[in-house]
Amino acid sequence: MIYSDWWANLLVDLSVFLLAVILDRTLPEPPERIHPVVWTGKLLNRLERPTLPRDRAAFLYGMLVACTVVAGVGALCWLIMVGLAELGVIAYLIGSVALLRSSFTMRGLVAAGELTRKSLLEGDLDQARSRAGALVSRDRSTLSEPLIAAAAIESIAENTTDSFISPWLMFALLGPAGAITYRVANTLDSMWGKRGRFEYLGKTAARFDDALNFLPARLCSLLMIGAGAIFALPWQRGAAVMRRDQQITESPNAGWTMAAMAGLLGRRLEKQGHYILGAEFPEPAASDIDTANRLAKGVAMLGLPVAIALLTLRHWLAG
Repeated sequence: MIYSDWWANLLVDLSVFLLAVILDRTLPEPPERIHPVVWTGKLLNRLERPTLPRDRAAFLYGMLVACTVVAGVGALCWLIMVGLAELGVIAYLIGSVALLRSSFTMRGLVAAGELTRKSLLEGDLDQARSRAGALVSRDRSTLSEPLIAAAAIESIAENTTDSFISPWLMFALLGPAGAITYRVANTLDSMWGKRGRFEYLGKTAARFDDALNFLPARLCSLLMIGAGAIFALPWQRGAAVMRRDQQITESPNAGWTMAAMAGLLGRRLEKQGHYILGAEFPEPAASDIDTANRLAKGVAMLGLPVAIALLTLRHWLAG
Protein backbone atom coordinates (compact mmCIF):
# COMPACT_ATOMS: atom_id res chain seq x y z
CA MET A 1 0.00 0.00 0.00
CA ILE A 2 1.34 3.40 -0.99
CA TYR A 3 -1.46 5.63 0.30
CA SER A 4 -3.76 5.33 3.30
CA ASP A 5 -6.90 5.86 1.20
CA TRP A 6 -8.08 2.84 -0.80
CA TRP A 7 -9.24 4.96 -3.73
CA ALA A 8 -5.78 6.54 -4.11
CA ASN A 9 -4.16 3.10 -4.27
CA LEU A 10 -6.84 2.04 -6.73
CA LEU A 11 -5.97 4.97 -9.01
CA VAL A 12 -2.31 3.95 -8.96
CA ASP A 13 -3.05 0.32 -9.87
CA LEU A 14 -5.63 1.39 -12.44
CA SER A 15 -2.98 3.60 -14.05
CA VAL A 16 -0.56 0.64 -14.05
CA PHE A 17 -3.13 -1.59 -15.73
CA LEU A 18 -4.18 0.87 -18.43
CA LEU A 19 -0.59 1.90 -19.20
CA ALA A 20 0.45 -1.75 -19.58
CA VAL A 21 -2.45 -2.41 -21.96
CA ILE A 22 -1.60 0.68 -24.02
CA LEU A 23 2.06 -0.36 -24.22
CA ASP A 24 1.04 -3.83 -25.39
CA ARG A 25 -1.02 -2.29 -28.18
CA THR A 26 1.62 0.21 -29.30
CA LEU A 27 5.07 -1.29 -28.64
CA PRO A 28 6.68 -4.66 -29.44
CA GLU A 29 7.54 -7.25 -26.79
CA PRO A 30 10.30 -6.26 -24.32
CA PRO A 31 13.79 -7.37 -25.43
CA GLU A 32 14.58 -10.98 -24.59
CA ARG A 33 17.53 -10.02 -22.39
CA ILE A 34 15.18 -8.28 -19.92
CA HIS A 35 12.03 -10.38 -20.40
CA PRO A 36 11.03 -12.37 -17.25
CA VAL A 37 9.34 -15.08 -19.33
CA VAL A 38 12.53 -15.62 -21.35
CA TRP A 39 14.52 -15.83 -18.11
CA THR A 40 12.06 -18.42 -16.82
CA GLY A 41 12.39 -20.47 -20.00
CA LYS A 42 16.18 -20.46 -19.77
CA LEU A 43 16.03 -21.49 -16.12
CA LEU A 44 13.67 -24.38 -16.91
CA ASN A 45 15.92 -25.55 -19.74
CA ARG A 46 18.76 -25.80 -17.24
CA LEU A 47 16.58 -27.65 -14.73
CA GLU A 48 15.08 -30.03 -17.29
CA ARG A 49 15.52 -33.73 -16.44
CA PRO A 50 13.30 -35.66 -18.88
CA THR A 51 15.39 -38.84 -18.63
CA LEU A 52 15.10 -39.54 -14.91
CA PRO A 53 15.16 -43.34 -14.47
CA ARG A 54 11.81 -43.82 -12.69
CA ASP A 55 8.38 -42.28 -13.12
CA ARG A 56 8.17 -41.53 -9.41
CA ALA A 57 11.53 -39.77 -9.44
CA ALA A 58 10.54 -37.66 -12.44
CA PHE A 59 7.23 -36.73 -10.80
CA LEU A 60 8.84 -35.74 -7.50
CA TYR A 61 11.57 -33.74 -9.22
CA GLY A 62 9.00 -31.96 -11.40
CA MET A 63 6.87 -31.16 -8.35
CA LEU A 64 9.89 -29.78 -6.48
CA VAL A 65 10.92 -27.57 -9.40
CA ALA A 66 7.38 -26.34 -10.09
CA CYS A 67 6.69 -25.43 -6.47
CA THR A 68 10.09 -23.83 -5.94
CA VAL A 69 10.14 -21.79 -9.15
CA VAL A 70 6.54 -20.56 -8.93
CA ALA A 71 6.74 -19.69 -5.23
CA GLY A 72 10.24 -18.26 -5.55
CA VAL A 73 9.43 -15.96 -8.46
CA GLY A 74 6.19 -14.85 -6.82
CA ALA A 75 7.96 -14.02 -3.55
CA LEU A 76 10.78 -12.20 -5.35
CA CYS A 77 8.34 -10.06 -7.33
CA TRP A 78 6.37 -9.27 -4.18
CA LEU A 79 9.54 -8.14 -2.40
CA ILE A 80 10.49 -6.00 -5.41
CA MET A 81 7.08 -4.31 -5.34
CA VAL A 82 7.32 -3.66 -1.60
CA GLY A 83 10.74 -2.08 -2.11
CA LEU A 84 9.51 0.07 -5.00
CA ALA A 85 6.53 1.24 -2.94
CA GLU A 86 8.96 2.42 -0.26
CA LEU A 87 10.77 4.50 -2.89
CA GLY A 88 7.58 6.31 -3.88
CA VAL A 89 4.68 6.22 -6.28
CA ILE A 90 6.73 6.93 -9.43
CA ALA A 91 9.13 4.03 -8.79
CA TYR A 92 6.20 1.75 -8.00
CA LEU A 93 4.34 2.84 -11.12
CA ILE A 94 7.29 2.26 -13.46
CA GLY A 95 8.21 -1.10 -11.94
CA SER A 96 4.61 -2.32 -11.90
CA VAL A 97 3.99 -1.37 -15.52
CA ALA A 98 7.19 -3.14 -16.59
CA LEU A 99 6.30 -6.34 -14.72
CA LEU A 100 2.66 -6.40 -15.77
CA ARG A 101 3.45 -5.63 -19.41
CA SER A 102 5.82 -8.62 -19.56
CA SER A 103 3.15 -10.97 -18.18
CA PHE A 104 0.67 -10.76 -21.06
CA THR A 105 0.34 -10.09 -24.78
CA MET A 106 -2.69 -9.50 -26.94
CA ARG A 107 -0.83 -7.86 -29.80
CA GLY A 108 1.56 -10.80 -30.18
CA LEU A 109 -1.28 -13.33 -30.33
CA VAL A 110 -3.20 -11.42 -32.99
CA ALA A 111 -0.03 -10.75 -35.01
CA ALA A 112 0.91 -14.44 -35.09
CA GLY A 113 -2.54 -15.32 -36.39
CA GLU A 114 -2.38 -12.59 -39.02
CA LEU A 115 0.99 -13.77 -40.34
CA THR A 116 -0.34 -17.31 -40.69
CA ARG A 117 -3.43 -16.01 -42.49
CA LYS A 118 -1.34 -14.03 -44.97
CA SER A 119 0.81 -17.05 -45.81
CA LEU A 120 -2.29 -19.14 -46.46
CA LEU A 121 -3.80 -16.46 -48.70
CA GLU A 122 -0.53 -16.35 -50.66
CA GLY A 123 -0.67 -20.13 -51.10
CA ASP A 124 2.66 -20.67 -49.32
CA LEU A 125 1.86 -23.71 -47.18
CA ASP A 126 5.44 -24.24 -46.01
CA GLN A 127 5.63 -20.68 -44.73
CA ALA A 128 2.17 -20.99 -43.17
CA ARG A 129 3.24 -24.16 -41.34
CA SER A 130 6.35 -22.39 -40.11
CA ARG A 131 4.46 -19.30 -38.95
CA ALA A 132 1.83 -21.42 -37.21
CA GLY A 133 4.69 -22.61 -35.00
CA ALA A 134 4.35 -19.36 -33.07
CA LEU A 135 0.85 -20.52 -32.11
CA VAL A 136 0.97 -24.32 -31.74
CA SER A 137 3.58 -26.94 -30.87
CA ARG A 138 1.97 -29.86 -32.76
CA ASP A 139 3.67 -31.44 -35.78
CA ARG A 140 2.79 -29.20 -38.73
CA SER A 141 4.88 -30.83 -41.46
CA THR A 142 1.93 -32.49 -43.21
CA LEU A 143 -0.94 -30.20 -42.25
CA SER A 144 -3.27 -29.17 -45.07
CA GLU A 145 -4.52 -25.60 -45.48
CA PRO A 146 -7.75 -26.24 -43.50
CA LEU A 147 -5.82 -27.91 -40.68
CA ILE A 148 -3.32 -25.04 -40.52
CA ALA A 149 -6.21 -22.58 -40.33
CA ALA A 150 -7.87 -24.72 -37.66
CA ALA A 151 -4.66 -24.86 -35.61
CA ALA A 152 -4.31 -21.08 -35.74
CA ILE A 153 -7.96 -20.51 -34.80
CA GLU A 154 -7.80 -23.02 -31.94
CA SER A 155 -4.69 -21.35 -30.55
CA ILE A 156 -6.17 -17.87 -30.80
CA ALA A 157 -9.26 -19.10 -28.95
CA GLU A 158 -7.35 -20.92 -26.20
CA ASN A 159 -4.83 -18.14 -25.72
CA THR A 160 -7.41 -15.46 -25.09
CA THR A 161 -7.34 -17.04 -21.63
CA ASP A 162 -3.62 -17.73 -21.30
CA SER A 163 -2.22 -14.67 -23.04
CA PHE A 164 -4.19 -11.85 -21.46
CA ILE A 165 -7.42 -12.58 -19.54
CA SER A 166 -5.79 -14.74 -16.82
CA PRO A 167 -2.83 -12.35 -16.28
CA TRP A 168 -5.25 -9.41 -16.08
CA LEU A 169 -7.40 -11.16 -13.48
CA MET A 170 -4.34 -12.21 -11.46
CA PHE A 171 -3.15 -8.60 -11.48
CA ALA A 172 -6.57 -7.44 -10.33
CA LEU A 173 -6.49 -9.90 -7.43
CA LEU A 174 -2.81 -9.94 -6.43
CA GLY A 175 -1.04 -7.09 -8.22
CA PRO A 176 1.99 -7.36 -10.55
CA ALA A 177 3.49 -10.23 -8.54
CA GLY A 178 0.31 -12.24 -9.13
CA ALA A 179 0.42 -11.65 -12.89
CA ILE A 180 4.09 -12.68 -13.12
CA THR A 181 3.50 -15.75 -10.95
CA TYR A 182 0.71 -16.82 -13.29
CA ARG A 183 2.94 -16.32 -16.32
CA VAL A 184 5.70 -18.44 -14.77
CA ALA A 185 3.24 -21.26 -14.01
CA ASN A 186 1.86 -21.05 -17.55
CA THR A 187 5.38 -21.14 -19.00
CA LEU A 188 6.14 -24.23 -16.92
CA ASP A 189 3.06 -25.92 -18.36
CA SER A 190 3.87 -24.96 -21.94
CA MET A 191 7.41 -26.37 -21.62
CA TRP A 192 6.88 -29.40 -19.38
CA GLY A 193 3.14 -30.11 -19.29
CA LYS A 194 3.20 -32.50 -22.26
CA ARG A 195 2.82 -36.18 -22.98
CA GLY A 196 5.76 -38.37 -23.95
CA ARG A 197 9.12 -37.75 -22.34
CA PHE A 198 7.68 -35.03 -20.08
CA GLU A 199 4.76 -37.23 -18.96
CA TYR A 200 5.69 -37.32 -15.26
CA LEU A 201 8.13 -34.42 -15.06
CA GLY A 202 5.42 -31.95 -16.04
CA LYS A 203 2.39 -33.32 -14.17
CA THR A 204 2.58 -30.77 -11.36
CA ALA A 205 3.13 -27.92 -13.82
CA ALA A 206 0.09 -29.02 -15.81
CA ARG A 207 -2.09 -29.23 -12.68
CA PHE A 208 -0.95 -25.76 -11.57
CA ASP A 209 -1.95 -24.34 -14.93
CA ASP A 210 -5.28 -26.18 -14.94
CA ALA A 211 -6.15 -24.80 -11.51
CA LEU A 212 -5.14 -21.22 -12.28
CA ASN A 213 -7.09 -21.17 -15.56
CA PHE A 214 -10.19 -23.02 -14.34
CA LEU A 215 -12.35 -19.96 -13.69
CA PRO A 216 -10.71 -17.59 -16.23
CA ALA A 217 -11.28 -20.07 -19.09
CA ARG A 218 -14.97 -20.30 -18.34
CA LEU A 219 -15.28 -16.55 -17.96
CA CYS A 220 -13.36 -16.10 -21.20
CA SER A 221 -15.75 -18.38 -23.08
CA LEU A 222 -18.67 -16.22 -21.92
CA LEU A 223 -16.82 -13.07 -22.98
CA MET A 224 -16.26 -14.69 -26.38
CA ILE A 225 -19.97 -15.40 -26.73
CA GLY A 226 -20.63 -11.77 -25.79
CA ALA A 227 -18.11 -10.56 -28.37
CA GLY A 228 -19.84 -12.76 -30.95
CA ALA A 229 -23.15 -11.08 -30.17
CA ILE A 230 -21.56 -7.63 -30.57
CA PHE A 231 -20.14 -8.63 -33.96
CA ALA A 232 -23.52 -10.03 -35.09
CA LEU A 233 -22.28 -13.62 -35.14
CA PRO A 234 -24.67 -16.47 -34.18
CA TRP A 235 -23.98 -16.34 -30.44
CA GLN A 236 -26.75 -18.82 -29.59
CA ARG A 237 -25.04 -21.39 -31.80
CA GLY A 238 -21.70 -20.54 -30.21
CA ALA A 239 -23.14 -21.12 -26.74
CA ALA A 240 -24.74 -24.41 -27.80
CA VAL A 241 -21.52 -25.80 -29.32
CA MET A 242 -19.56 -24.59 -26.29
CA ARG A 243 -21.82 -26.50 -23.90
CA ARG A 244 -21.79 -29.61 -26.08
CA ASP A 245 -18.12 -29.86 -27.11
CA GLN A 246 -16.15 -28.25 -24.27
CA GLN A 247 -15.40 -31.63 -22.66
CA ILE A 248 -13.95 -33.22 -25.82
CA THR A 249 -10.43 -31.81 -25.41
CA GLU A 250 -7.87 -33.34 -23.05
CA SER A 251 -7.48 -30.03 -21.25
CA PRO A 252 -10.27 -29.22 -18.77
CA ASN A 253 -10.04 -25.56 -19.78
CA ALA A 254 -9.07 -25.15 -23.43
CA GLY A 255 -12.25 -26.72 -24.79
CA TRP A 256 -14.46 -23.93 -23.49
CA THR A 257 -13.09 -21.13 -25.65
CA MET A 258 -12.22 -23.36 -28.61
CA ALA A 259 -15.73 -24.86 -28.74
CA ALA A 260 -17.24 -21.38 -28.41
CA MET A 261 -15.07 -20.22 -31.32
CA ALA A 262 -16.10 -23.22 -33.44
CA GLY A 263 -19.77 -22.44 -32.89
CA LEU A 264 -19.43 -18.71 -33.52
CA LEU A 265 -17.50 -19.24 -36.75
CA GLY A 266 -19.52 -22.26 -37.82
CA ARG A 267 -16.28 -24.08 -38.60
CA ARG A 268 -14.92 -27.54 -37.83
CA LEU A 269 -11.82 -27.29 -35.62
CA GLU A 270 -9.80 -30.49 -35.69
CA LYS A 271 -6.55 -31.66 -34.15
CA GLN A 272 -5.96 -34.96 -35.88
CA GLY A 273 -6.06 -37.94 -33.54
CA HIS A 274 -7.21 -35.82 -30.60
CA TYR A 275 -10.50 -33.97 -31.07
CA ILE A 276 -13.00 -32.44 -33.48
CA LEU A 277 -15.00 -29.43 -32.32
CA GLY A 278 -18.05 -28.43 -34.35
CA ALA A 279 -17.89 -31.65 -36.37
CA GLU A 280 -21.02 -30.76 -38.35
CA PHE A 281 -19.50 -27.58 -39.81
CA PRO A 282 -17.29 -27.11 -42.91
CA GLU A 283 -13.51 -26.84 -42.57
CA PRO A 284 -12.04 -23.38 -41.91
CA ALA A 285 -10.26 -21.19 -44.44
CA ALA A 286 -7.66 -18.43 -44.09
CA SER A 287 -10.37 -15.76 -43.89
CA ASP A 288 -11.73 -17.34 -40.71
CA ILE A 289 -8.48 -16.50 -38.90
CA ASP A 290 -9.32 -12.82 -39.35
CA THR A 291 -12.71 -13.34 -37.70
CA ALA A 292 -11.03 -15.26 -34.87
CA ASN A 293 -8.69 -12.32 -34.32
CA ARG A 294 -11.65 -9.94 -34.22
CA LEU A 295 -13.25 -12.12 -31.57
CA ALA A 296 -10.02 -12.15 -29.54
CA LYS A 297 -10.00 -8.35 -29.62
CA GLY A 298 -13.65 -8.40 -28.57
CA VAL A 299 -12.80 -10.64 -25.62
CA ALA A 300 -10.14 -8.12 -24.57
CA MET A 301 -12.60 -5.24 -24.94
CA LEU A 302 -15.10 -6.98 -22.65
CA GLY A 303 -12.42 -8.32 -20.31
CA LEU A 304 -11.02 -4.88 -19.50
CA PRO A 305 -14.05 -3.67 -17.48
CA VAL A 306 -14.26 -7.06 -15.73
CA ALA A 307 -10.64 -6.78 -14.58
CA ILE A 308 -11.16 -3.15 -13.55
CA ALA A 309 -14.26 -4.10 -11.53
CA LEU A 310 -12.33 -6.89 -9.78
CA LEU A 311 -9.43 -4.52 -9.09
CA THR A 312 -11.85 -1.96 -7.62
CA LEU A 313 -13.48 -4.61 -5.42
CA ARG A 314 -10.11 -5.77 -4.11
CA HIS A 315 -9.04 -2.26 -3.09
CA TRP A 316 -12.44 -1.45 -1.60
CA LEU A 317 -12.40 -4.61 0.54
CA ALA A 318 -8.82 -3.88 1.61
CA GLY A 319 -9.98 -0.46 2.80
